[in-house]
Amino acid sequence: MSEPSSAEQDARDIAESARETEWAHPSFVRELFLGRFRLDLIHPHPTEDPAETARAAPFLAKLRSFMERVDSEEIDRTGEIPEPLVQELRDMGAFGIKIPKEYGGLGLSQLTYTRAMQLVTSKDGSLVALLSASQSIGLPQPLKLFGTDAQKRKYFPRLARGAISAFALTEVDAGSDPANMTTTATPSEDGSHFILNGEKLWCTNGTRAELLVVMARTPDVVVDGKAQKQITAFIVETSMPGVRVAQRLRFMGLKAIENGLMSFENVRVPRENILGEEGRGLKLALVTLNTGRLTLPAGCAGAGKQMINVARTWASERVQWGQAIGKHEAVAQKIARMTATTFAMEAVAELSTMLYERGDYDIRLEAAIAKLYNSEAGWRIIDDALQIRGGRGYETATSLLSRGEPGIPVERAMRDSRINLIFEGSSEIMRLFIAREAVDHHFALAFDIVNPTMGTKQKLRALAKAMPFYMSWYPSRWSPAQQVKGYAEFGTLARHVRYIERTTRRLGRALFHAMVRFGPKLEKRQMVLFRAVDIGAELYAMSAACVRAHMLKQSGNAGGMELADVFCREARGRIENNFDDLYGKHDKALYRLAMQVLRGEHEWLEQGIVSATQEAPR
Repeated sequence: MSEPSSAEQDARDIAESARETEWAHPSFVRELFLGRFRLDLIHPHPTEDPAETARAAPFLAKLRSFMERVDSEEIDRTGEIPEPLVQELRDMGAFGIKIPKEYGGLGLSQLTYTRAMQLVTSKDGSLVALLSASQSIGLPQPLKLFGTDAQKRKYFPRLARGAISAFALTEVDAGSDPANMTTTATPSEDGSHFILNGEKLWCTNGTRAELLVVMARTPDVVVDGKAQKQITAFIVETSMPGVRVAQRLRFMGLKAIENGLMSFENVRVPRENILGEEGRGLKLALVTLNTGRLTLPAGCAGAGKQMINVARTWASERVQWGQAIGKHEAVAQKIARMTATTFAMEAVAELSTMLYERGDYDIRLEAAIAKLYNSEAGWRIIDDALQIRGGRGYETATSLLSRGEPGIPVERAMRDSRINLIFEGSSEIMRLFIAREAVDHHFALAFDIVNPTMGTKQKLRALAKAMPFYMSWYPSRWSPAQQVKGYAEFGTLARHVRYIERTTRRLGRALFHAMVRFGPKLEKRQMVLFRAVDIGAELYAMSAACVRAHMLKQSGNAGGMELADVFCREARGRIENNFDDLYGKHDKALYRLAMQVLRGEHEWLEQGIVSATQEAPR
C-alpha cells in the first residue's frame, strides 16, 4: 500500500481533528452497524409533547394560510422572492421558530420547525431554502450551541425579528475537503481584530443576508513539532466594510434561491465575533450539521406527499384503454411504492428529530442517514410522479394553465428537488461519513492487527487489547438468542422486525469480515463500504417504519401497518441485493475502465459531437 501524499495526509488530519470521536450518548444506528439491534432505543416511539403541539398550532396555521396565497410559479418565473412576502414571514416569526422566547423568538421545538419546513417544501423550494438556510445552518443554530451569552444577547433578537443569516464554508477549490481552504483570518497587530480575506462560493442566502457564519484559516499551531492547520468560525455582518456580493448565482432549480459568491477584502472582524473556540470551526460546522440535516429529510417527505396527491388524482381521472391508468399494473406499482416509501421517509424524519428532542441521544448517524435516504428516495418519487403524469408532468404549470388545464408543477418539483442529493453533503460524502463512523469501533480496536506496516510487538499489543471484546462480540453476532420473544406486539410486522434483528447481526459480521479481508485498504474500497452503508440505511428505515406504524395503530390509525409492510418487503429485496454484491464482482473492472477514460484512452468515443462547453472570458 503506497504512503499517502502530504496533501492527502493534511486532508485526513484536518478531517480527523474535526470528527466527534466520543460517543457519550447512545445511538441506534451506531449499534446497528456494530451488529446490535437495540430496539429499546427507538421503541416505544417517542411521543409528542401536547403542550408544544398546542403552542405550535397558531403559527403553523398562519404559515399554511400564507403558503396557500403564495404564487410560486411567479417566484419561479422571475427568480425573485418579493420583499413583502419576506416581511410577512418576518412578522409571523418564521425566521425565529426555534429562538428562545426570552430573545424574542417563537421558542418552538425542532419537531415544529421541521414540520413547518415540510409544509413550505410541499409548495415552494425557493422559500424553504430561504427559511431553512437561515435557521438550519445559518447563525441561529451554531449560536445556540456555541455562542457566548454576550453573542446571544446581541444577535438572537435581530435574528428573531427576521435578520436573514447564511453559512459560508465552500470555496472554489474547497468543498468536502476543507484542507484546500484559502480564506484567511489574520490577527491584527494588537490582537483585537482578525483581518478576513478570501471568497466563498455557493453561499445560500448570502445575497440577502445581514449575518454570516464564515469559516476561515487562522494561524497554524504547532502540535508535536508539526504545524497543524486551524479553521475558525466567525460571525460576520454584511454591513462590515469589505464584505461584498461578488455575484448572485443561478441554478437548474430553486430559481429564486438567494445564493452568491461572497468576497471578503480586509474585513475587520472583532475577536469577540469568534463563534466557539479558535481553531475549532470545522467541529462547530459538523455538530451544527447534525441538527441542520434534520430539516431536509422532512422537506423530502413533504414533497413526497405532494407527489402522491398528484399521482393519485391523475391516475384516477385519466382513462386509457378503457380504464383509469391507476388500474394498470405498471402505474399501480409506482403508486404503491411512492406511498409506502413516503410513509417510511416521514417515519425516518420524525423519529430522528424526536430522538434529538428527547436528549441524551447522539443523532449524528441518524441525521446523516435521514438526509441520505430521504433525498434519494424523494428523487425517485418525483421521477415516478412525472412519469405517471407523462407529457403533462414535463410541461410547466404555467403552460398547462395557459391552455386551460390545472397548473400542476411536477416539472418544477423535479428541478427544485435535484439539489437535495447535493445540499449539506452530497450522497457520496454522506456515505463516506457514515462508513467512517460505522467501522470506527473496529478500526480503533483491531486496525493495528491487520495493518501490514505494524511490527510483531505492536500487533501482539493490539491483539491483547482487542481480544476481550471480540471473544464475546463475535460469537454473539451468530447467536439467534435475541429472537426468542418474537416481537409479537408488532403483529403482522413482527416478521420484518425479526428480519431486521438477524440482518443487523449479519451486517455487523460483514463489516468485521471486510476489515479483516482488506485491512487498511478498506478505506479505498468505497463501494464495499457504500453497500454496507446502504444496508444499514435500509435497516434504519425499516425500523422507523415499523415503530411508527405500531405507534399509529396504538392511537387508532392502523393504516400505517399496510404501508410499513409493503415498504419492508421492498427494502428486504434491496438489502439482499447489496449483500449478494457486497464485494463488487465488477468493481475492479469498472475502476480500471474509469482510469483509462481519465487518461484519455477512450477519447475516440467522444468524436461526432459539438462541445457544449463555453469558456469563461479571461
